[in-house]
Amino acid sequence: MESKVSEGGLNVTLTIRLLMHGKEVGSIIGKKGETVKKMREESGARINISEGNCPERIVTITGPTDAIFKAFAMIAYKFEEDINNSMSNSTATSKPPVTLRLVVPASQCGSLIGKGGSKIKEIRESTGAQVQVAGDMLPNSTERAVTISGTPDAIIQCVKQICVVMLEVQSVTKGSPPKGATIPYRPKPASTPVIFAGGQAYTIQGQYAIPHPDQLTKLHQLAMQQTPFTPLGQTTPAFPGLDASPPASTHELTIPNDLIGCIIGRQGTKINEIRQMSGAQIKIANATEGSSERQITITGTPANISLAQYLINARLTSEVTGMGAL
Repeated sequence: MESKVSEGGLNVTLTIRLLMHGKEVGSIIGKKGETVKKMREESGARINISEGNCPERIVTITGPTDAIFKAFAMIAYKFEEDINNSMSNSTATSKPPVTLRLVVPASQCGSLIGKGGSKIKEIRESTGAQVQVAGDMLPNSTERAVTISGTPDAIIQCVKQICVVMLEVQSVTKGSPPKGATIPYRPKPASTPVIFAGGQAYTIQGQYAIPHPDQLTKLHQLAMQQTPFTPLGQTTPAFPGLDASPPASTHELTIPNDLIGCIIGRQGTKINEIRQMSGAQIKIANATEGSSERQITITGTPANISLAQYLINARLTSEVTGMGAL
């Protein structure tokens, strides 16, 4: 990529990444995607929104710098419109600023901050926007969040100055990322709740229950051993200690050997958590030669046993869905 500054302004193609919450993304997309379509057409920038049911999404804006600035202006004014609409329905008197979060490679943040914070101070003073560079990198990446807040006009001026800094860094390194390749931040999907009914596992997506992969259903049947289970929160006795009258009983279930580790946890931390939370006694039998399963014995009140089963099942579910994501 050629990075140069022409007399008429910046003459270069750039990619800027934004981190947004689901509600913000919904505002940008609009009904049937009309808002983002209009932004693309009027700005001339490419605007892509990351897939998934994540609480956070990445919005990538690519194009010539003037197109990027137009896209940013449209986003900032849309957010201000959302704030104004929410203000009209609330009793709040002070209007919050428009806030955008950029995702910037950590290798470029030093130039953005400047020696002794001189550059970021200059940007704040000249634009009137508040700019904060996060001290820590975003999870599993070499990128940091840069939060900009203020009026739409202040934000647009601020983004222009940040683009100049990023271009200067790229120009110095002749297009190659400084200090090694950047590992981009990818938001993690939200953990989807799993429910079980009639021996089948379902995940909740919006207003619908979607059948979950068979592997989870089989695991659930293994864990539950076809025993009726009361979901947590449906009845008061589902909480340990509140149902003192029923006598202690015992329930046994078998778990595949290759999944027993996720139940036990490092040095028994997970199984101890399950014991404390459920109030049940839980014993895991030693591995027997030639067997691919381990027996777990749960002792306590029906409520204790149900809660222990629920917690064990939740551990199995997260382990399997975690493996499926790899």
